[in-house]
Amino acid sequence: MQDQALPGLVDTHCHLNFDVFDLDRDAVIERARQKGISRILIPGVDLETSKSAIKYAEEFPEVYAAVGMHPNDGATWCESSISEIKLLAGKKKVVAIGEIGLDYYRDRTSKDLQRVMFRQQLELAAQLDLPVIIHNRDASVDILNILREWYEMLTTRGSILIDCPGVMHSFSGDAAFADEIIALNFKVGINGPVTFHNSQALQSLVRSLPIDSLLIETDAPYLTPHPFRGKRNEPANVRIVAEKIAELKEVSLENVAQVTTDGADKLFRWREIH
Repeated sequence: MQDQALPGLVDTHCHLNFDVFDLDRDAVIERARQKGISRILIPGVDLETSKSAIKYAEEFPEVYAAVGMHPNDGATWCESSISEIKLLAGKKKVVAIGEIGLDYYRDRTSKDLQRVMFRQQLELAAQLDLPVIIHNRDASVDILNILREWYEMLTTRGSILIDCPGVMHSFSGDAAFADEIIALNFKVGINGPVTFHNSQALQSLVRSLPIDSLLIETDAPYLTPHPFRGKRNEPANVRIVAEKIAELKEVSLENVAQVTTDGADKLFRWREIH
């Protein structure tokens, strides 16, 4: 039986297509259903995982896909990559371009190529009217500069994305960066680290941000929330993140679920998919 009735929670970022779920993917999805998780979004990190995200979106009614190339996967980027991503983006349950962005923590892809990949995928998102899922690791200045340019272009074009262009996945920046992102109408993705005992800065940030600027995610199989740290993460744990946000903001779990789910609906527009 499903847990106490709630407005459907959503996991807006989960790598359910990774092979760590191959032996029990059906059971993982069933546990999510029992916790009131009504939708799960799988972002691609390269062409193959974008294809497998679509595969599972077609197989499971609550699963949706995003397609794109992660900045750490630039070794596979070539002239045809953007056209291949565009082709995948046309599939029925694809609701975003992502996971895209910049990662200056690791040096798997040169910074110059990362910026090329990022800008080209942002332009594709603008062409297709699809929101973006942004990865940021030690690259906040360049991320913000590029997104400001992109948002200005969206405004000039009168794009439908200007009201809700994307989400900053697994947010780990400071309050000033959060304010800049929210000023561009981006959502702030919150996941397991908000439950960690040593995450006072993130917890303080969540207290200060408007609830309607937040999206909830797991980033499973990574970033498992307390008290399950060290174990594989999964979509059912998005409820733990929602409970922690409710505690920090001193509001009801129902309120957090309703507002964040409405925000995800507005961003990904999955109710438009029949």
